Amino acid sequence: MKKETIIISLGGSLVAPGEIDLGFLKSFKQILQKRFGQNKFFIIVGGGKVARMYQKAILEFGAKSSDRDWIGINVTRLNAEVVRQLFGDRSYSKIITDPTKKVKTSKDVVVGAGWKPGWSTDYDAVLIAKNHGAKTIINLTNIDYVYDLPAGRQVKIPSNFENATPLKEVSWDHFQKIVGDKWSPGANKPFDPIATKLAAKLKLKVIMLNGKKLEYLEDFLNNKPFIGTTIK
Repeated sequence: MKKETIIISLGGSLVAPGEIDLGFLKSFKQILQKRFGQNKFFIIVGGGKVARMYQKAILEFGAKSSDRDWIGINVTRLNAEVVRQLFGDRSYSKIITDPTKKVKTSKDVVVGAGWKPGWSTDYDAVLIAKNHGAKTIINLTNIDYVYDLPAGRQVKIPSNFENATPLKEVSWDHFQKIVGDKWSPGANKPFDPIATKLAAKLKLKVIMLNGKKLEYLEDFLNNKPFIGTTIK
């Protein structure tokens, strides 16, 4: 039986919110390894809070946008190496840093990281989905849903607003209006606007899940009702 390929865009702040979150990583592994008979996983790891911390620091010294991107990319590669080691011999032997190259392997897990300045790991995940025939990307972030906010309002925790509406399902056109159309290094958005455009063009399905509540991921993988947002 051919395994379905699923792409996971894993937020760096889930891997390393400050220190490496070993509890999260062990639970994440347990959930995925139950699916190895049915699924093959490409896990693209972001830089998260640590990357933004470094980017903010060098901005104080006048760093260019490309310099801020590179320091973020290097953090994603450190995070990705931790995830690759997590799966041991079930994972591909190298970190994928060029999402345009097709990987041929029988391993259950392939781990990727940042590519080059100007592109987020969300965009990398979309390119990998394109090149490996995957139709679904799971984006593990730190909120339960994508929220529709009043015009002009942007908050880190949208659920703090009484009139922020959680979206269980949203079209790509509507989602584009929520995230805008510009990408900048360290931008803290549910999904990169440039990746959004390509995912819409490819007619991919993106599932936004709260990675801090891994039971939501397990429910989705087992085709059970889940808490999260479906973008299609």
